[in-house]
Amino acid sequence: MFIPGEEAFGALNEWAPEPGSVVCWHPSPASLAKVRQAPVSAVPASHQQARHLRNFVDHAGRGVDMSRLCIGSWDMPGQCDIRVLTYVINTHLRRHDTYHSWFEFADGDRILRHTLRNPGDIQCAPIKHGEMTPEAFREHIVSTPTPLEWDCFRFAIIQRADHFTFCFAIDHLYIDAQFLGAIRLELYLMYTSLLAGGAPPALPTPGSYTDYCVRQHEYTSALTLDSPQVRGWVDFFEKNDGTLPDCPVSLGDGSGSCDLMFVRVMDERQTANFESACIAAGARFSGGVFTCAALAQYELTGAETYYGLVACDTRSTRAEFLTIGWFTGFVPITIPVDASSFGDTARAAQQSFDSGKALANVPFSRVLELAPWLRMPDRRVPLLFHLDASSPPLSTIVKSEWGGSNIKIHHDGGVPARFDLRVNRYENETHAMVFFPDNPVARESVSRYIETLKSIYIRVAEGRAALAPLCSAAAL
Repeated sequence: MFIPGEEAFGALNEWAPEPGSVVCWHPSPASLAKVRQAPVSAVPASHQQARHLRNFVDHAGRGVDMSRLCIGSWDMPGQCDIRVLTYVINTHLRRHDTYHSWFEFADGDRILRHTLRNPGDIQCAPIKHGEMTPEAFREHIVSTPTPLEWDCFRFAIIQRADHFTFCFAIDHLYIDAQFLGAIRLELYLMYTSLLAGGAPPALPTPGSYTDYCVRQHEYTSALTLDSPQVRGWVDFFEKNDGTLPDCPVSLGDGSGSCDLMFVRVMDERQTANFESACIAAGARFSGGVFTCAALAQYELTGAETYYGLVACDTRSTRAEFLTIGWFTGFVPITIPVDASSFGDTARAAQQSFDSGKALANVPFSRVLELAPWLRMPDRRVPLLFHLDASSPPLSTIVKSEWGGSNIKIHHDGGVPARFDLRVNRYENETHAMVFFPDNPVARESVSRYIETLKSIYIRVAEGRAALAPLCSAAAL
């Protein structure tokens, strides 16, 4: 059984796959020519895509490599059937319309979408690159085209004598974190079914990301300053001096490529006890996660109110849950900290998140249009992510063998400097990861932060819910 531990996550530049013969799938010249001729579409880029494109242009203008690629790999036994995998990759690209468009800037900041009329024009072909060193393969992955080019995706294998590694690198422009489930369903299951001589599996019809973009803009265009969701965001901004909350630890000058720190915060017994404590408090596991972030900040800084942004998948319909694309929004949470009562703090955290979920559908850009006296901060906003993979459908994916697994998720190490806390719950344990800029000040601060965070989880799991403040603010 695959349990994603520390070895499953890491920087791409630290990945040293066993050398082998590399095959990479590239769009054919005819396919690229068809894409370049794709007409302009009236469908706007989603707010997520537009922000990503503008951020990329901004960073490129300053000569900075922006973190943008979603990269993953896993091992499979035997010799790869190149013909079968070619069919599978092309089927995947054709059936999801997130891949059918490309974008360009016109008249300054205006973004134009070009969309293929016939998805069948997408044709990727395998190209044999031969033996490559790990360094050369990593360089090949990071050279995946930019989001201003249509083919900002790569699929590749590294073949050895008795097994091969499958790897994908896809610009965030096209996908979000839910892609891992889709790639499991489609690429792996379709490949193994065809390899066994069967017919292609009957996959559920996917939804349309293009339709989502239309619905999203219809919704945001109808918002006004008096809309409750907008007022909620304005209130949150104004409580943070007209901008978004700052990082709970010092990141130094913010320099350095992105790195991560990983810790198993609870084992199976502790995870179960922690959930029981959350339920007893009238909250859920997620509310406990938000509470621990608030208490960690309190213990380190003395802040009696926690302001945070929780990443949230905004899919809401069956069709959207079958759709590949970028749906992520953010829920602002405000948590008054009671260091003497985990229960009171957890209830407040859960209520804040639950009551604010509708705000995830309102992008920052629309808030600033309607309330121009507010501003985005110059720095990267700290984010909180929570994934519960202890129940279906994610638990099914986590438990599966994946034909040899050795699953790895790689981050490309780009900037901007960021502080992202990701807490993942699995059936048998709970993990926490912190992404941060790799400089000495940030590394020391994040080390202290993650030690404090783990100690809070353990105290709650052991029934010591009254948390005495450490308030070592001077250290951070």
